[in-house]
Amino acid sequence: MTAQRVLFLCTGNSARSVLAEATLRALAGHRFEVLSAGSQPTGQVNPFAIAQLRSEGIATAGLRSKSWDEFADAAPMDLVITVCDAAASEACPLVFGDFIRTHWGLSDPAAVDGSNEAKAQAFADAHAIVKARLLALLALPAALWSDRDALKQALDRIGFVQPDDAAA
Repeated sequence: MTAQRVLFLCTGNSARSVLAEATLRALAGHRFEVLSAGSQPTGQVNPFAIAQLRSEGIATAGLRSKSWDEFADAAPMDLVITVCDAAASEACPLVFGDFIRTHWGLSDPAAVDGSNEAKAQAFADAHAIVKARLLALLALPAALWSDRDALKQALDRIGFVQPDDAAA
């Protein structure tokens, strides 16, 4: 089976999508070609995202905030996962193409005000959710990738996974 091309997409590409990109690459980079981008990239990865990844031993080299325009002429994606939180009045990017798309809404830890400790905790909490969802993705049977409808349903369910769900 060839590596599936996965794009994590959000608005700024500085926090959630970068956490997902680096973490999936660390967990199963051989199974996936993992990318992330933003519809309105901030131009830099949030330092709290970098600190969170490093605290868990996840490589951060090469991570950067980039526009989804970079992938317009790239090889087609197999899966696009939006991670913005539309419920918080944040505009999720609209994407088109012949790939499976799913939404794993997640509050933006970069939007947290307060002390550095509060910000670091917001990133730790967001990363815990990202990891739980990525572990659920990795647990999907390989055969599911050949059934687009069933895969879409499974991916949509993963968007509701929380860290406590993995322990249950």
